[in-house]
Amino acid sequence: MKNIYLEALPLKDIAKYSGGQSKNALPFEGHPRQHPSEKNKLILVHEPLGSNPTIMEFRFDDVLSVEEIPSAVTEAGKGIPLIRLWIRRGAHGVILEPFEVDTPVKFANKSMEIRERFMRAGTSDSGTDTAAGATSM
Repeated sequence: MKNIYLEALPLKDIAKYSGGQSKNALPFEGHPRQHPSEKNKLILVHEPLGSNPTIMEFRFDDVLSVEEIPSAVTEAGKGIPLIRLWIRRGAHGVILEPFEVDTPVKFANKSMEIRERFMRAGTSDSGTDTAAGATSM
């Protein structure tokens, strides 16, 4: 059985980025994947090769544009395509947070760290930071 969680998201389904910083959107960087059960949504894996990748979910309707950025490369030399999505201000996204099943359940407590990083990046006026804190995550 084919694992639908690992299917790549075709970039042709989203408009290419045309340049300039949008006042109506915020950028999020990562590796795109088609949502496994909801065809109107996508999954974006921020820092897919990091020790704690952040998994975000957005609706296609909230993506205003996309731009390709340099790929990440595994130790084996395999390229993982990365994109920058410009998500409409006011849109709702979902961040999936890992936890360990044990007694008691152990949470990674990453959501507060992620929230603070997004807030810092979202208030930047430089135009180089992303809402996903790509350079600091």
